[in-house]
Amino acid sequence: MLTNRRYDIDWLRVIAIGLLLIYHIAIGFQPWGVFIGFIQNDEALESIWIPMSMLNVWRIPLLFFVSGMGVYFAIQRRSWKGLLFERTKRILLPFIFGMLVIVPLHVWLWQYYYHQGLSYMLNPAHLWFLGNIFIYVLIFTPLFFYLKNKQESKLFSVLNKLMASPLALLVLMIPFIIEAKLVQPENFELYAMTPHGFWMGMIAFLTGFLCVYSGQNFWKNVTKLRWPTLAIAFILYLLRLQGLTSDLLNYLIPVESNLWIYTVFGFGYKYLNQPSKALTYLSSAAYPIYVIHMFFLFMASFIIFPLDIHPYTKLIAVILATFGGCFISYDFLIRRIRWIRPLFGLKPKSVEIRNETTRLSREGIKI
Repeated sequence: MLTNRRYDIDWLRVIAIGLLLIYHIAIGFQPWGVFIGFIQNDEALESIWIPMSMLNVWRIPLLFFVSGMGVYFAIQRRSWKGLLFERTKRILLPFIFGMLVIVPLHVWLWQYYYHQGLSYMLNPAHLWFLGNIFIYVLIFTPLFFYLKNKQESKLFSVLNKLMASPLALLVLMIPFIIEAKLVQPENFELYAMTPHGFWMGMIAFLTGFLCVYSGQNFWKNVTKLRWPTLAIAFILYLLRLQGLTSDLLNYLIPVESNLWIYTVFGFGYKYLNQPSKALTYLSSAAYPIYVIHMFFLFMASFIIFPLDIHPYTKLIAVILATFGGCFISYDFLIRRIRWIRPLFGLKPKSVEIRNETTRLSREGIKI
């Protein structure tokens, strides 16, 4: 069983959240951005949506996979009560705080920008992901702890043998294909607060847990097949981009989505599974930045979009302002003030230092 720290999974979570920020920034330069609640630039940059459309079928499913994997590692050193208590503090508390404090700020910015009356009805907005994850933890905790206590079970043996075969990657896709066929989402990439997002997220969360639970064979498999999965995923993306697979989208997009994710896992396991100071910092920063990024994105859009400058200059300025605002607020405010830390899902500073010291000691790094 895998119990050691998996730095590649930490890196992938950081990268996925970074891509989320870029993706949300790009929405502001699309002609339909305002219709889904984003501040929209008057002059669109539709060409930048070509790479974004590649990301939009796997960026959120990847986060659900990684979240399920994270729970596997969490339960190795916790009881079921400890897990629920820890997830309540680190997921439910920021979720509620975000809905009460963070979300209204960017909603009001949007309303003010478009000369709407200022009002707010409680909603999760971009934090919907946290609500889903907390529900999945509640649902699957009995199963996860049963599997933890049956680590030499027949299920583990079957999964371990299955994951050694390339066919395992096809088998893992089947629930995603069934979900898309049954739910029939109007757009596969519309995950936020939709039945498709909920059920797809649940499948990805459980699959992520089982991939780590099954042992090393899954990781050897995706590492060995990373180039073929990349090639097939890219071909499916090109076909989707040209509209040549429109009659088969509910079948092929889940396949493409999973192939991108397997590719990312394969390259990540080969090249990213090592500690670094950058990862330590970014891994801690990623969650708070996810919580606050929409406020800084909307603030940057509010100030920059009315300027009489080239839209590509605006794009660069919004990227810099959004990332800069997020990192400055994290570095100088969120991580330094003790009572603010838990509101953004951070552990107490003393616990963070102790955990990092223990990690470095286990790795034989002098401190």
